[in-house]
Amino acid sequence: MMGTLATALASRKIPTHTDRYLATVEGDIEDIDGVLRITRIRVDYELKVPPGKADEAREVFADYIKGCPAAMSIRGCIDIIDHLDVTEMEAR
Repeated sequence: MMGTLATALASRKIPTHTDRYLATVEGDIEDIDGVLRITRIRVDYELKVPPGKADEAREVFADYIKGCPAAMSIRGCIDIIDHLDVTEMEAR
């Protein structure tokens, strides 16, 4: 998911260098009928963007998951909850 979002952001010339892009991921495992299953994945993205690119980054985020092979493979089996926190960097 992180790679798919990075690729989508790059197509809009929004860089995702390691000092600007971070994902924190958590999951829930539950006992369902005696079988342990991953039921939920939460992904919190933090992104620092150049001035004036925050709205564009949010637009990309709103649509990226539809093109993510990993997310589409588990959709319907595991809930995916993702969130993006965007911060505009100061102009140099």
